[in-house]
Amino acid sequence: MPRVTGLRCRNCGASVPTGPSYVCGACFGPLEVTYDDEAISATLSRRAIESRPAGIWRYLELLPVEHVPARSLPVGSTPLHRADRLADDLGLDRLWLKNDSVNPTLSFKDRVVAVATARAVEFGFDTLACASTGNLAGAVAAAAAAAGLRAYVFVPADIESAKVRQALAYGATLVPVAGTYDQINRLSLEIADEHGWAFVNVNLRPYYAEGSKTLAYEVAEQLGWRLPDVLVAPIASGSLYTKVARGFAELVRFGLVEPHDVRFVGAQPAGCAPVADAFGAGADRPVPVREPRTIVKSLAIGDPADGQFAIRQAWSTGGSIESVPDAATSAAMRRIAALEGVFTETAGGCTVGAIALARERGVIRPGDEVVALLTGNGMKTPEALADPVSDALFDGDEIRAGVRIPATYDAFERWYEEREGASAA
Repeated sequence: MPRVTGLRCRNCGASVPTGPSYVCGACFGPLEVTYDDEAISATLSRRAIESRPAGIWRYLELLPVEHVPARSLPVGSTPLHRADRLADDLGLDRLWLKNDSVNPTLSFKDRVVAVATARAVEFGFDTLACASTGNLAGAVAAAAAAAGLRAYVFVPADIESAKVRQALAYGATLVPVAGTYDQINRLSLEIADEHGWAFVNVNLRPYYAEGSKTLAYEVAEQLGWRLPDVLVAPIASGSLYTKVARGFAELVRFGLVEPHDVRFVGAQPAGCAPVADAFGAGADRPVPVREPRTIVKSLAIGDPADGQFAIRQAWSTGGSIESVPDAATSAAMRRIAALEGVFTETAGGCTVGAIALARERGVIRPGDEVVALLTGNGMKTPEALADPVSDALFDGDEIRAGVRIPATYDAFERWYEEREGASAA
């Protein structure tokens, strides 16, 4: 019995047949996947899930793919790190970091792309594409390589070089565009129609977005099949934030976890915070940001597609959406690394920065069990940690000649004594 029954408009509720569609023909609202609950219940159970291999496909019944793909990357089952030292620093009793920086291309985007790629193959596409602020480009390039598809990635010309090099390494064709993500996204709409390519976040968006739910499934399973008090997530388009909530709701609906109210806290950089600004002003829709100005480029979407749904979710759950200054993001990246040994990119720093702000406002309370989603690896955004110490140490990509020591014990002792003396002073 097929589990996927079609698509439904999130605005007007109109039904659309299963296919590469992303917008309602009646009201132009966004589409989401619909399922047959009876078909899901026939095979879904804790025991069934736990008996399967690690990775997102252990939750197959809850995903918009009928069969485990024959060729895909090993995505998901990432660590849930108990962060006691960071919790103390933030004034919390219990804090967990869901570390998605260890996925194949070092970000959570591997989850959503794996689902979109499986659907692209089922629909018969031969080319995978995306509009990306950075992490998605690498994920699409790698997934296409694994599935034997061509890949085209469209990115703003000013994104981090590490992310560009990663996409190129997998053999993708890079298209740098002199414009913002929102401008590139509009361009992608035209290209998808004219060239017949599978744009994961355009004509495959309903399926792509469902991949974010796997974070919710894993968090609940790793907590012993229960839900946390607070879930903190970064917001770019708003899809991750809202889909994790949908994932929790599905676990409750199918009897895998007990019902529990979860507050959702969202994080946006202050230089591009349309959802946070709207939430703070009591508005129900964000006002687009035309020129993002932030180091958190992976979240720099000025006109977020799911912004209104994210605002609604924050209000309805008693949560919040926080606007985090770039300086707080950089500081949080250092704190996470120094206290927990986890090096996250700017989006993760922004997420932990939001915890501190939500704590100050009383949205997060000391006794809450908090889970924060760290969605990318710090090796992708090392320039965000530029400071006087590293500036003095490096000359470009190399350590300065003046700070190197000869390979002798005496040289080390002299260096050590000078360093300790300076520290004492």
